[in-house]
Parts: sequence; structure tokens; C-alpha cells
Amino acid sequence: MMAMQYSFTLPADYDMDIIDRRIRDKGPAMDGFPHLGFKAFLSARRGEFGSRENLYAPFYLWDRPEGAGDFICGPGFAALEQAFGRPRIRCWIVWQAHVLPDLAEARFAQSELLSIAPRTSLPDLRQQEMDLAEQEAGGKHVLARIAAFDPHDWTMVRFGLYAEAPPASDGKQVYRVGHLSRG
Repeated sequence: MMAMQYSFTLPADYDMDIIDRRIRDKGPAMDGFPHLGFKAFLSARRGEFGSRENLYAPFYLWDRPEGAGDFICGPGFAALEQAFGRPRIRCWIVWQAHVLPDLAEARFAQSELLSIAPRTSLPDLRQQEMDLAEQEAGGKHVLARIAAFDPHDWTMVRFGLYAEAPPASDGKQVYRVGHLSRG
């Protein structure tokens, strides 16, 4: 499995209704996409839930990397690139992915990017993150919990999907889920 996200920072005065319409109109095209675990079409509005910026930032969980390759080389990504430019795509190897059957109830997401310090025991960190993901996955309103890492720049992501808004806190970005596609 792999996780993937790109993000577009939009101007402070950007009409985020444009992003809402884009998600509503284009989101269903990803329903049933091969090798897709899920795609969460995410947006954040400056000043809401502690967000400092307007963002459009879809998050993907791929069952197989071939799905990501097919998407990036396909017409949907070409249309995105035409509208917003080519984004830098973050990719992570998944350590733990808890996805509940009622994932369609997700209305909010939260992500946290963390650096992995040099000399950190990777097996210990992996086990710690897997335990934390499993513990949080059983929490109220938690519909998905992903723990993943990038060995290129030694970072990890903690990502969750929620039925209700999680509390805003430093270092964590809260998003609204405009549409959720499953493979």
C-alpha cells in the first residue's frame, strides 16, 4: 500500500466555492478507480479549524502503486495540471491502514507531518505508530487512520478521516471532505 497527497495553496481571497464545485463535479469520476483504496477530496478554508491558508489537498490510499501511476498518467491528473499546474506529490509507504466499512460518513480529515530524527529505531517507531493508529482507529467518529513514512526525506504522516471535526491543534491540518471515492 502507499499513501499520496498533493496540495495547492490558494490566495487568501480565493473563492473556495470554486473548489467545492470542482470537487462536486469531478469527484465521482474517481469512484471505482482501479487499485484505489480511497481518495478523499479535501479542502481547507483560511481561518476555519485553525487553517492558516486556503487549500485544495486530495489524499489517496492506494492498494497497489500501479493505480497511482495510472492516475498520474491519466486524463484526470492532466486536467488538474491544466487548472492548477503540476504539483509536488508526496508519497509514503504505509505502515498501518485502518479503514472502516462506513468510510462514506467521513466529513473531516486531519493530517500531521512529522520528521523522523536520525538514529531513530525504525522498527520501534513503526511499532509505536502501528499501535497508535490501532488505538485511534477504535475512537469515536474515527473512520480511517493511516500511519506511513517516506524514506527519501525521513518524514511520516499521520492521517485520519472523521465523521465529526477533530480538535484543531498546532502542527495538524484539519480539512473538510468534499467527496470520498473508493476503488
